[in-house]
Amino acid sequence: MTRVCEIAQLGDPALRQKAQIVADVHEGEILQIIKAMQATLAATSGVGIAAPQISQSKQIIIMASRPTPRYPSAPLMAPTVMINPRFDVLSEIQEKDWEGCLSIPGIRALVPRYRDIMIRYTDQQGGLVEAKLSGFVARIFQHEVDHLEGKTYLDRVENNADIFAESEFVKLIGSAG
Repeated sequence: MTRVCEIAQLGDPALRQKAQIVADVHEGEILQIIKAMQATLAATSGVGIAAPQISQSKQIIIMASRPTPRYPSAPLMAPTVMINPRFDVLSEIQEKDWEGCLSIPGIRALVPRYRDIMIRYTDQQGGLVEAKLSGFVARIFQHEVDHLEGKTYLDRVENNADIFAESEFVKLIGSAG
């Protein structure tokens, strides 16, 4: 069984480094990193993870949108491994919505993200995949790609008043429902 890794927390230098491009998706080290990322994400209520979050400086993300207590209206999507991911903006329209991060527990913030993007990545078999993403899944993709650039969602917040303790976020969302 693959071991669940400790998730790097805000302040860990691994989260602030630009991740290295993966040259060979079939390399043993890359396969081990992917297995560790899959096991670690499955053990959380997160909807995505990036290799730097398990202290691996590689351009690998996994997106796994699913309804969770943190994201009750998230669409269901099979966990998808994306190597060397990139995106182009299809529309300059940005939307602010709530984000959290496994590396920044206890905090949520309103973060502006592009609503519609075209993504490209290499899959685990080495094939190039292109797809259009919108809304929540586009947000996850951009959030995870930020990790590969050494950024966290807090770097995207426009106003510190948009940052909430998780306990206050829960109260806010509860009163809105």
